[in-house]
Amino acid sequence: MSTHGSQDTGGGPPAENLDYRIAHLQDRLASGELGELGVRVEARGRTVLLTGTVPSAPCRDEIVRTVHEELAGFPVHSDLVVTEASSPDHAEELS
Repeated sequence: MSTHGSQDTGGGPPAENLDYRIAHLQDRLASGELGELGVRVEARGRTVLLTGTVPSAPCRDEIVRTVHEELAGFPVHSDLVVTEASSPDHAEELS
């Protein structure tokens, strides 16, 4: 039995399964309302990195929840930036 490339050093799911699961996650994100956002999902070793810009905190939370559902057992690091456009709460003072 060959174990080349499939050694598991941690106590989680097999690492070779991660690329397949990320591809499935990307399809799931693209098919929903979140597909237009351009969120990137990358494997960094046995960790998953989320990058991109989202329009609101609830949108970010929904993406993170979806990722955790799809990639249960893998650590996820989120670098999603929220660009919520809201009106200022006070006037800007110019000097």
